[in-house]
Amino acid sequence: MCLPLILVIVGLIVYPAFYSIHLSMLNKAQTRFIGLGNFRFLLSRDTFWMVVEQSAIFALSAVFFKAIIGLITAHLINNLPTKGQRKWRGMLLVPWVIPLALSSLAWWWLFDPTLSAFNWVLTGLGLRAIPWLSDPYWARFSVILVNVWYGAPFFLIMYLAALKSVPEQLYEAAAIDGANAWQRFVHITLPMMRNIIAITVLFSLIVTFANFDIVQILTGGGPRNMTHVFATYAFLLGIRSGDLPLGAATSLFMFPILAIAAIFILRGVRKRGREIG
Repeated sequence: MCLPLILVIVGLIVYPAFYSIHLSMLNKAQTRFIGLGNFRFLLSRDTFWMVVEQSAIFALSAVFFKAIIGLITAHLINNLPTKGQRKWRGMLLVPWVIPLALSSLAWWWLFDPTLSAFNWVLTGLGLRAIPWLSDPYWARFSVILVNVWYGAPFFLIMYLAALKSVPEQLYEAAAIDGANAWQRFVHITLPMMRNIIAITVLFSLIVTFANFDIVQILTGGGPRNMTHVFATYAFLLGIRSGDLPLGAATSLFMFPILAIAAIFILRGVRKRGREIG
């Protein structure tokens, strides 16, 4: 009964993964085996190290703000009446439900240098227009902002589910002992949610590191290659420049980074699981 699923996994995940490793060790024409030559070439390029730096800034800052916003909104919704919770949950999940390509195009229009809705508001208030997508640092801010807007509802729904699983008796006992709201949050809510927070951060980190749509649609990696992440830079080298082995080598650099992050996060989850058990 499991065989069809195993075949799908092998065909769509395992085989492409091993083929990309094989492809990354070939020359541009894919006629000669060059070992780690593509990796050595990338490590010698300043642009590649800028991509590594940008990917880290993009992923870590986006995941941090998504986690904070998700935690705050989850607490606010959890304290609403049940009827109100359903309404707000539905509205706040809209960014996550809309196809990412469509929402990124809408944000691109909001940031557009000539027709920007944001700049229309700023100039209407007497402020100077901002070059959202043409200035490297504002472009970085813009792609991070869109990623946070899109991904925060995922944290919201995960944290809300975790909050629902915390026994109400713990809060009642803490209130009887005189604990205020902050003390209940620090000593009851956070410890009970720690594993869910860790797993959610790990999933979001993996997805954010591999993000392609937002950066490709908003900036295409520009200006001056300063918003490229691993996925868009691999696309630039592999598809647009026609060097598939070099593009495959670029994409494979994500694996050790994410593997190290997963090991540390899951080790903490297992350790806390043993302590609870």
